[in-house]
Parts: sequence; structure tokens; C-alpha cells
Amino acid sequence: MPEIDITDKIGYTLLKKGIIDFETLEKSLKLKDSEENKKNRKNLGQILVSEFGADHDAVFREVANLYAFREIFLNDEKIDEARIAFVKKFVDALSDQQREMMSAAKMLPFKWDERQTDKLIIVAADPTDRNLPVVARSFNVKKYEICYVRLKDLQNLLEKVAPKQNEFLKMLDSSETIEEGGMSKDDVEVDEDALEAEINKSALVNLFEGCIVEAVRRDVSDIHIVAAEGNRTNFMFRVDGNLQVWHCQEATLPEAVMAVIKDRTKNVDRFEREMSQDGFIQRVIDGHQLRFRVSIMPIVTTEFKHKFESVVIRVLDDRKVITDLNKLGLQGPAKNFFYKAIGKPQGIVILTGPTGSGKSTTLIAALYQVIDPTVNVLTIEEPVEYIIKGARQLKIGPKMGFEQAIRGILRHDPDIVLVGEMRDKITAETAIKLANTGHLVFSTLHTNDAPSAVARLYKMGIEPFLIAYAINIIVAQRLIRTLCKVCKSPIDDDEKGDLLKFGFTEDDLAQHTFYKPVGCDKCNGGWKGRAAIHEALFFSKAIKDIVLNAGEKVDENAIRDQASKDGMWTLRRSGMERMKEGFTALEEVVASTVEDE
Repeated sequence: MPEIDITDKIGYTLLKKGIIDFETLEKSLKLKDSEENKKNRKNLGQILVSEFGADHDAVFREVANLYAFREIFLNDEKIDEARIAFVKKFVDALSDQQREMMSAAKMLPFKWDERQTDKLIIVAADPTDRNLPVVARSFNVKKYEICYVRLKDLQNLLEKVAPKQNEFLKMLDSSETIEEGGMSKDDVEVDEDALEAEINKSALVNLFEGCIVEAVRRDVSDIHIVAAEGNRTNFMFRVDGNLQVWHCQEATLPEAVMAVIKDRTKNVDRFEREMSQDGFIQRVIDGHQLRFRVSIMPIVTTEFKHKFESVVIRVLDDRKVITDLNKLGLQGPAKNFFYKAIGKPQGIVILTGPTGSGKSTTLIAALYQVIDPTVNVLTIEEPVEYIIKGARQLKIGPKMGFEQAIRGILRHDPDIVLVGEMRDKITAETAIKLANTGHLVFSTLHTNDAPSAVARLYKMGIEPFLIAYAINIIVAQRLIRTLCKVCKSPIDDDEKGDLLKFGFTEDDLAQHTFYKPVGCDKCNGGWKGRAAIHEALFFSKAIKDIVLNAGEKVDENAIRDQASKDGMWTLRRSGMERMKEGFTALEEVVASTVEDE
């Protein structure tokens, strides 16, 4: 038997433990031995993680074990202020270049060894990174030992002691103050030369670029930039569904701020200030390519002579796209109903809810379950937000509008179709025609709940028999804020009466712990992140009969009652289940749902 070198042993171990399959191992070994990799000098573990999406901790735990690196469990260590101060003392002594190298190598000085007090323990998520010794020497200690830690644990500590710097905001701090331009408040027309002069002498570019970098790092969904009276412009971030002020730019012409934004946005006219415009921005931030959808609208303030505007920028981060339907958190019967609906060879799956309720996220996750090389998947969206691998996403533009694309799609031999939104009778009729002629269709509607979506289609002029036989399922969705896991606190005994009034039983109170928000430095007033709640109306035979027998209008109450008999949870019931699970609190469910009839 030929001798196996240490690299092959790593691959063999990972294969034996089911962390990778044989095909992945074969491809990764070829890549490791390629000419290209001779320059990069990546080892097998690094190639598996970066090129083939293998689980970082699963791979490097085995690598560390094989190379005899000791593992340290940060959860078992005391991470208090003294420990953080100890780590920061070493980190702060590094130059900017050394600090960047340390962050890239995912390592940190951690503590003195208990057995040898002059030996520094350095923790690293990849103990085989070739830059580790270079940075370790920068700590100026006689002895050191590299130990392995989980990446997630290390990243939390790294963020505390060496948070990523926003280079644009750093430049802004070191640059001159943004001064007010030479235009008087009474100027009717914008003096473009004066505006250009103000932009050139100011640090507005760094402010805007810093803003979008900060938004990505803070997990912001939308950036709002709004011109206001008195030469002010407000920058706001939407975090977990709520707007909060990030920065107020004073003593600067709002037109100058808007000009800077427009100059960095594709498909918009800097000199147009009286009509709505849509564009986009692309940036590479922290090594990831991101897109930003930009909407610009003219607004009115008390300074009538000025042409002020409002800008909303949607952050489109492909890393947030959910491709695994199980990770959406569909609850109870909704999960079974949804899988049953998308498993059918034809019919339409409709998502309803207000703007920002996560409809697109759910649709994309569902689409990824049915995408297959043997089927032609077409999408019509305006605008396209996320790139869906395996689908042909039609480009809407001046020469092909949404309506034309809808008509043309019938001649493009589709198997599965995503229609971004059924916005009118033509769109709805085409989507339903596709669903009734052997195609699986996904789409969205703006309605408050699932039964009202049926009434909406009926009012559009769609025949009841088409609705009854085309629709597989209608899912209403909302996003509710979730409690911070660090600081959430059980409710007091005197608050339990409110839960009983809300619809919980004494058994519910006895079997589950209910929580309330508190607030800490890790969250936003006790809230951190959001979760979806769903109301899934599956079209059973009984539901179809109600729709078919509709007279002048669809009886929403009859549909709602029958759906409940079929096992449907309402949005409020779904929210109550989230409370039982300890994810959210009463006030959030009350604010996000209406009382069940």
C-alpha cells in the first residue's frame, strides 16, 4: 500500500467522518496541486472551506487534532473585563498593518499559560495559517503556543477587542469640517458651480461611503437619507424593522449631499430634482460583493423654494439569502402545507404581506427547493434584487416592460415561473393561466391576511373557477422582532393576567416561560433580530367549493372558518407560539397581528 502523506490523512479523516464526500475531496486535491495554488499556497483545509463551502469548524477541528494543536473552549473560559483588557493591551501595541494581518489570520493573544507563566497562549480558528508566526512574533514574547478555537467564538471576542475600522469615517474624522456652501437660503435655482465647489472642498464622499460600509456591518436593511430645513440632512438606519438616526449632517446644503449620492449611483441623473428615480450601487465590502438599490423621491418642506429630496437605499446582501426552506422557521401545520403545495407539478403559490415582511426571502427559499437542471425556471421581477442560481431572471427595462415580459414568458417554454408581484388583472390572469396549464408559479400580493388575498383576486376580475383550481396555497407572512438572548427576562407574576386576557391558558403559563425585553449593549432596547410568523391557507376541496360558490363577493369569513377547521394557524396564533418558544414578547405580537375573529 502506498504511503499516505499528512495532507492525504486530513482528506481521508474528513471523508471518513462524513464532513466531505469523495467527489469534493478529489476536486480539492486537484486544486491543491494546481499551478494556481502554488502561488496562493493554500492547504487542503483552507481550500475545502473557501472553495467548496465545507464547515469551517468541522474541518479545522480535525486539522488541529491531526497536527496536535490543543483546543480551547472559550465558553469555558472567564471572559471578563480583565481578560478583554489583557488581550487589548497586546492588540493595541500592533501597527495598523499588523492588526489587519491578525484579523485576517483569525487569531488573538488570549492568556499566559498556567504551567509556564512566560508562555503566551494564542488562539486561532485556523492554526495552520502561515501568517500566524509572523503576527505572533509581533507580540514580543519569548514563548508562545497556538491553540485552536471555534471560529464563531473567536469572532465574538475579536469584535470586542479589535472591531473593524470604517476607513471612510476614519478619513472623515481626520479631514476638514464640512462647511456650509456659498448659496443663500433664498436662491430659487440651485447654483451648480457653488454646489460643485462645496462638494469638492467637503468630506461628503467619505461620509456617504462610510455610511454604506457601516450599514452593512450593522446588519441594516435600509438606509434613509432625508433633506431637511436649515441646511440639514438626516441619515437613518432601519434595524430589525425600526428606523434610528445614525447621523445628522448640519451646515451643509442638502443638494450637495444628494449630488454626491447620485454621482455614485448608476442609472440616475444628478441634475434631475423633480421626479422619482431608481438606480443601484455596487461595492465590495469586507471581501464581499454587495448591491444597493437606490430610490430617490422629491419632497416638500417649509422651505418651498428649495428642491429637496429623500433617498432610500435597500442593502442587498446575498449572504442573507436563505436557500434552505427549513431555516425559514415555518411552524406547525404551515410547514407541511407549504411543502405539499410546492411539491405539486402545477398550481400557484402566493405570498402575501406588507412591504418588508420577508415575502421575497420565502419565495426564493421555496424556489431553491424546486430548481433543477431538468426544468426551465424563469423569473420576472422589477427590480431584480438577488441573483438566483439555476434560474433565468428576465431583465425589465425601457425596451421590455413588466407587462411585455408577462406576455412573452408564455412563449419561452417555462416549467416554473416566479412573478415578482401580481400587480394588476393582466399579471394575475397570466400567472393563473400558467398555473392552470401545467406550470408551477410563485408570486406575491399585498393583502393583510391569506383569506383576503382570494377576495383581492376576485375583485381584480379573475373568475372564481380559475382561482379555485389554480391556487395551491396562500401564505400570509409578517416579521416580528425577537428578544435579545443575553438580557431577556421572565415576566413578573403580576403580568401573567395580561397573557390570560390575550388568549393563553393556565396550562400554557404552567408549561412555558414567557419573557419580556430588558436592553443591554448587545441589542436594541431588548430586541435583536427578527423571525417570521405565517398563516398558511392550503386550498383543500372544502376551500375550493367555497370559492366556486361565490356570488357577488367571496365570503372571507367562511374561508377563514374552514381553513381553521383544516388546521390553519392564524398570524396571531403563530405569534403566540413564538412567545411560548421564548423568542418574542406580548407587546410585539400585539403590534404585529390583529385579533382572531
